[in-house]
Amino acid sequence: MKTRQFWYPLPERLIAQHPAERRGTERMMVLHRDTGMLEHRHIADIVEYMTADDLLVVNDTKVFPARLIGEWPDTHGAVEVLMVNAAPMDADSDRPDMSADSGSLRWNCIIGSGRKCREGQVAVFGPGGELRARLLKPLQGIGMWKVEFECSRPLMDLLDEFGHTPVPPYVKREGTREEEMEDRERYQTIYAREVGSVAAPTAGLHFTPEIFAALDAKGVKRVAVTLHVGPGTFRPVKAEDIEDHHMDFEAFTVPPEAAEAINACKARGGRVFCCGSTTVRTLETVAAAVAEQGGDAGGRIVVPGSGASNIFIYPPYRFRVCDCMLTNFHLPQSTLIMMVSALAGRERTLCAYAMAVRAEYKFFSYGDCMLIV
Repeated sequence: MKTRQFWYPLPERLIAQHPAERRGTERMMVLHRDTGMLEHRHIADIVEYMTADDLLVVNDTKVFPARLIGEWPDTHGAVEVLMVNAAPMDADSDRPDMSADSGSLRWNCIIGSGRKCREGQVAVFGPGGELRARLLKPLQGIGMWKVEFECSRPLMDLLDEFGHTPVPPYVKREGTREEEMEDRERYQTIYAREVGSVAAPTAGLHFTPEIFAALDAKGVKRVAVTLHVGPGTFRPVKAEDIEDHHMDFEAFTVPPEAAEAINACKARGGRVFCCGSTTVRTLETVAAAVAEQGGDAGGRIVVPGSGASNIFIYPPYRFRVCDCMLTNFHLPQSTLIMMVSALAGRERTLCAYAMAVRAEYKFFSYGDCMLIV
């Protein structure tokens, strides 16, 4: 298929720059993929579409303040660092540490600077240059470097103090303390637990304790998997044919209790509701691995475990786990709208997006959402 087949016109004014005034009040378009019918609802109404036989699967990754703004001490020129994933202590290895160890001092980073970067250069961050970053070696990818941080206190403590929340590039910020505090709270799900993401699993931003309580009261079970989201989620598809695009690897974990609940849901004929594309990628990666090995002798569709996923889901993909999906509205020609099209159909997806534009839904990370059932 051609990348241009997933383009749609979007007025810039519909790109949400800030979250809704109150979490859990966002609009939700419901797309019935069997008929193509659309409904205009709100996120709290998701309870009406689920039964006690169904299962909600969320991604409990936690965004950390991975964006650092500092200077080169020799020239006082500005430098920006985006921490992507932890790197192994073996200085000769280019392999990311897919455990996303938040205690590591070596990270693979994207460096933004007006000067040419060289091995051995040191950038400083924070009051008095308390945090230093030494460039060890360039890596494959534009601006990618292996970096070693030098600090007298735990790295994550320093990031909490003067790091910045890595909101997407289409969310414009002036660098005020008020904006940073808003992003710290709202660019994070209420169930975030496992530190390691530089981008939020945004479909989960809409959930509140009240919505979860209503689902609990209805008997809907809920489990969590983990996929640490990297900056590749915003990387545009530049290939003319989508089959020529390659996804970045991202670390995931499927706990035993999650695998057990998913298999039980499928066995009883319930539906697996995936919250966001990251949850879908995690479960479909594991299910594909099980299928490639000839299937599990116990009839299991997924099994517990950890690994790295670079699965690219686009039409006409056959889903093994995901039955229904809650997701935000995505960029034109992105891998995310291609995944949605694989589940709901390309024409129905683009028709739904055209309706969302006419109805002035808010788009992208801080925007409204769509439920595909």
